Amino acid sequence: MSGRQRRRNAVITGLGVVSPHGIGVEAFWKATSDGTSSLGPVTREGCGDLPLRVAGEVRGFEPAGTVEERYLVQTDRFTHFALTATELALDDARFGRADVASPFSVGVVTAAGSGGGEFGQRELQNLWGQGSRYVGPYQSIAWFYAASTGQISIRNDFKGPCGVVAADEAGGLDALAHAALTVRGGTDTVVCGATEAPLAPYSIVCQLGYPELSRESEPDRAYRPFTDAACGFAPAEGGAVLLVEEERAARRRGADVRATVAGHAATFTGASRWAESREGLARAVRGALAEAECRPEEVDVVFADALGVPEADRAEALALADALGPHARRVPVTAPKTGTGRAYCAAPVLDVAAAVLSMEHGLIPPTPNVHEVHHDLDLVTGRARAARPRTALVLGRGLMGGNSALVLRRGGTPGA
Repeated sequence: MSGRQRRRNAVITGLGVVSPHGIGVEAFWKATSDGTSSLGPVTREGCGDLPLRVAGEVRGFEPAGTVEERYLVQTDRFTHFALTATELALDDARFGRADVASPFSVGVVTAAGSGGGEFGQRELQNLWGQGSRYVGPYQSIAWFYAASTGQISIRNDFKGPCGVVAADEAGGLDALAHAALTVRGGTDTVVCGATEAPLAPYSIVCQLGYPELSRESEPDRAYRPFTDAACGFAPAEGGAVLLVEEERAARRRGADVRATVAGHAATFTGASRWAESREGLARAVRGALAEAECRPEEVDVVFADALGVPEADRAEALALADALGPHARRVPVTAPKTGTGRAYCAAPVLDVAAAVLSMEHGLIPPTPNVHEVHHDLDLVTGRARAARPRTALVLGRGLMGGNSALVLRRGGTPGA
């Protein structure tokens, strides 16, 4: 009996998305599969004089429609996204109170990298403009990376194992892997994902030190990885939350198994050492494939990290060649995040959602705003490509040096 057969399989049964493409899976997938770009000028108040010109904003988001006032006053925008996406994921999975055998059977794991910058900026202004008596007590928790995990747990009375992963852009994949390990360790259900809100003026100022950040002022030119014109990435807000369950428990309650979390591995190569990330990312891919018991030629689609920095893009293309061998030149590669922007920890979780939907719909989404590819990759551009992907490889790298790779298998795929 293989290790996969012996262990408790972790499967994805629900998706909740809040992204620049819109609220909910339907809006997200339509824009993603159409190759729509939702990048645009930064319109947040107070950002007009900052050198960041283009980002992926979640427009028209009204948290009061889904989140109670008592949570809104305690939390930052990134947690509002998380609470909303959680509700959408639970609804998508048809997971209700009757499905909770015990509060201790449901855990929560999120990833975060930006924290509560909008809430924190307001309280800093109160501190220096009016005095310490005007700083609210919730500042101590609203900015914190673990805030979303805690508030999801409290709001839904989920008392199982909880955690937060801070690994920059790689963190979203690491959080999903942590959720899968938690399921394999005996917890039946884990809410997991990542949301970010890094577009408050204070948050943007904190990002301006990143040499990888694009300063381009034209939305269709700001984020073009794997091209001669690559000039960095456009940041974004939003994210996704997934419901991960033990497969047998999910099937007992009649849930639809959307995908299986088949394998994961992570490595570290140091901050902004993009040439060195080639080896680290290749090792992560090999490790994820080994855990999934997946041969390189079984990978049907790659959702690339696609940083948009020439040295980093070259390292990623070479890492795929190192890890997948000749198959790296044949497998379709896509980076739909060029249409939303790079939402830090949430970016690869949005890619996971896109990968699940890609396998379900038999369609590989394109890479918006990218036309002439400068690397030896079969990058899907222009329009979506019809396919029947059963196995997806999702990649993530952090500016601080984390490399992460995740293998997903389509729900119902033999050997998943």
